[in-house]
Amino acid sequence: MFQVYAPEEKPSTFHRTLFVFMCTSMACLRRDQHEQWKCHRDNPSRRSVKVFRCQLPRDNPFYPSEPPKKDTEPPEARGALCNWCGTWKGIKRCTGCRQTLYCSEKHWVKHSRSGHESDCQRIRISSQLVEGSSATAENPSSVVQKVASKALWPEYKIIQEFESTYDTQMPDDNVNANSMVSRNQMDDGLMSIADNFEGDGDKKSWASFQERIDLAPEQVLRYCRSSGAKPLWPLTSGRPSKADIPKCHYCDGPLCFEFQILPQLLYYFHVKNDADSLDWATIVVYTCEASCDASVAYKEEFAWVQIS
Repeated sequence: MFQVYAPEEKPSTFHRTLFVFMCTSMACLRRDQHEQWKCHRDNPSRRSVKVFRCQLPRDNPFYPSEPPKKDTEPPEARGALCNWCGTWKGIKRCTGCRQTLYCSEKHWVKHSRSGHESDCQRIRISSQLVEGSSATAENPSSVVQKVASKALWPEYKIIQEFESTYDTQMPDDNVNANSMVSRNQMDDGLMSIADNFEGDGDKKSWASFQERIDLAPEQVLRYCRSSGAKPLWPLTSGRPSKADIPKCHYCDGPLCFEFQILPQLLYYFHVKNDADSLDWATIVVYTCEASCDASVAYKEEFAWVQIS
């Protein structure tokens, strides 16, 4: 769902990236809300929202120590990706067309059942025509979709802006003048959440949350790893206590707030506003305060889900 590049001054965290994964089922997210109240050391695999931290020093075997020049051409991809999910390395080739690659047999089967069988035949015919030097032959690569799965969310690049740049006295018309999302569209989504509240405390908390968010209605993530930083909670209920936030898996040190994911992201993912559709008030990510070095390449961190 998210990939956040957040390096630190510590030598071992010259490159530091956080990856957020989640199941798209609302039923799993509801279960996740109950599981998080338990100590996540017991069985962290039951969580449907997972966060992993990966970090590298400046000198490492994967990336050059100096950044590329601005006029340098971007490097080519080091490996072909799965034609179904577009996420993992394609290590299995379709035995029919020999053009599409998959990260697993499971994704090859899914692609075949979703229409690749007909494309596979077209690719084989096109390949034969190309070999015969036919001028009307269709390029086989043009038949292959880079990512065939329709279950993937669209990909975006996040633009970083400091909250201090927004004047709290700015008129509403100016705030949304250049917005990709109209004020009415965003308000409809947020107000549909507010309709579910029964207690006055949650209504007041949500009103305060929405007033703060209205300064920049397109924001999907709030990041602040400064000492003492706290998340902006939409609701009074469902907030964790200090005891609910576990210690680091690896160094047994404290976790601290790093960023939170806002419900506006659902709009950009084109999630429908149905009763069983994916929804949340906020997802708050806590990471090791020391960004500890452990033998594990991808270190699991902790996410707290607050559902409206």
